[in-house]
Amino acid sequence: MQTCLTRFLLLSSCLLAFAGCSSVYKNLKPATGNFDHIYQFRPQFSVVLYNAEINVTSHHLSGLLLMKAMPDSSTRIVFSSEMGVKFFDFAFMKDGSFKVYSIIPQMDKGPVIKTLRKDFDLILMRQEGSHERYMLKDSTHLYYVLPQEKGANYYITNMAGDTLLRMEKSSKRKPVAVATMTSYKNGIPDTIGIDHKNFKFTIGLKKIER
Repeated sequence: MQTCLTRFLLLSSCLLAFAGCSSVYKNLKPATGNFDHIYQFRPQFSVVLYNAEINVTSHHLSGLLLMKAMPDSSTRIVFSSEMGVKFFDFAFMKDGSFKVYSIIPQMDKGPVIKTLRKDFDLILMRQEGSHERYMLKDSTHLYYVLPQEKGANYYITNMAGDTLLRMEKSSKRKPVAVATMTSYKNGIPDTIGIDHKNFKFTIGLKKIER
């Protein structure tokens, strides 16, 4: 009896482990269409200012986040307090590279910088030149997929492709971060949110009207 119970528990554990490893994307099917259609949702930043809230583990930062298109076709992102203390100053270059001009010591950690870079890559919709990009679908959504070094970025719309529902930065199996951009006006989203699933790391942006 004890042996049977032990075997049952081992089998149950294996089944649970297998289920936990199952990909949330496994049932998606190939879709056809114009992949470039997704870029209608790419933010058209010239100069835009957001009220910003960023939570990184035990640190809470609030202030103003500036996004600016530069003459060299790079995008500059500067996050500072309302008193002018600069938290970070990044540049996303036209060639896909990334530059850190400055960052406060509390955030000057490799994993934090890497996460911020990937988060802003996700909402800036970079890597459009990838030959590996493709589309998937389920019964109600289209998934525009941009493979990354590890995992992929998923841009998810309704079946008509005219509403961006959410964006997912994923591992091979599941989303590790989910982002939304809503209430576009003149190509610029009014509200941007990013929520990480494996640890406390959130970004909330609300556009300041001038």
